[in-house]
Amino acid sequence: MNSKMLLINVVVILIIVAGLGAGVYYYNQNANYISTDNARVDGQQITIAAAATGKLTDWYGQVGKQYNAGDRVGAISAPGQTAKIDVDFPVGGTIVQQTIVPNSFVGAGTALARAYDLNSLWVTANIDEKRYNDIKVGQLVDVYVDSFPGTVLSGKVDKIGLATAGSFSLLPSSNTTANYTKVAQVLPITIVLEGYKGVALAPGMSATIRVHI
Repeated sequence: MNSKMLLINVVVILIIVAGLGAGVYYYNQNANYISTDNARVDGQQITIAAAATGKLTDWYGQVGKQYNAGDRVGAISAPGQTAKIDVDFPVGGTIVQQTIVPNSFVGAGTALARAYDLNSLWVTANIDEKRYNDIKVGQLVDVYVDSFPGTVLSGKVDKIGLATAGSFSLLPSSNTTANYTKVAQVLPITIVLEGYKGVALAPGMSATIRVHI
């Protein structure tokens, strides 16, 4: 009987210690960090567009290839023009998608390809509005990209959004009585990275971030 009671007491003590440990861990995480998995790798999208209306007679662009500003990637034969009109890269970047069909007719401004400067990516994260006042520019951030488990990237808070993501929603936030429906809101922050640690980041990759507050 004594052995059974002793075993029960040991189990109870272990449960209490585990509960206290979990509580201390949760308090420490909540007091010192703000975490969210509502984050992704981001960058400035570059559109390579048709400079004129006409036939796309030449195209040299390749997905995955890096180009400099002013590089010629195609040419359009436009009605009334004796010379072909070049399609140039507006700024430096790497083509990540192209939708061209050789010798097809394109309209002026048509997107022929899209690119990013893969050497200048950042992370965009949405922070719960209840923690908004705890976020400051310059705070250190740990970044965990889902595609590269085990690799922790370092960054800093660079910009803090001044409007909630819901402010730009096409869906109304009020109900039939014209009262606003209270929904937890998030605000975007931008995190600049202090290097990629050799991993091949791509725009749109999912991430989790932890801000040191």
